[in-house]
Amino acid sequence: MRTMRRGVEFLVTRVLRSRLGIAVAIAIVVFGVIGAARLVSGQSDPASGLSSRPREPITTVDPEAGDDGVLATAAPPSPKTRPGEPTPEQAAGRFTTAWLAGPGSTGDEWHGRLRPLSTSALTEKLTGADPESVPARRMTGQVTLRPRTASFVEALIPLDNGRLRLELVAPDGRWLVDAVDWERQ
Repeated sequence: MRTMRRGVEFLVTRVLRSRLGIAVAIAIVVFGVIGAARLVSGQSDPASGLSSRPREPITTVDPEAGDDGVLATAAPPSPKTRPGEPTPEQAAGRFTTAWLAGPGSTGDEWHGRLRPLSTSALTEKLTGADPESVPARRMTGQVTLRPRTASFVEALIPLDNGRLRLELVAPDGRWLVDAVDWERQ
């Protein structure tokens, strides 16, 4: 009996001194502390304020301050034109008329008509463009502007088989076409 007791004591001592034994003992202590805390605290009441969740949404922006998003809700500023220069609508109309006159013209004639109405960047992009590739023949409505800033507007021009979208810039008050886009209908 004594030998058996020594064997059990040896086994228990050996297990308690091993890593596994120490891990099991720590786990028992941790779960015991958690269980005792729950018994002492009783049922948790969400209305008691002990919850870790906030009662209301967390906001970092004053709701009275207005919209601070990327899309502005205020009206864009009116386009500014230098006295004596064409308005953005007039510049877009003149460019469209010159652009539509492409078929039947030589490349040099067509580019010559577009050059004074375009930025140097657009003139460079149009180099080598074929005037016969103009897909429309006539305007079917008025120029519609979408002002973005005082010196940048988007012009939409309805044509016989689509819509021409022009981006106009006026860094010095003189409106020039900087980009051309064609949308077929």
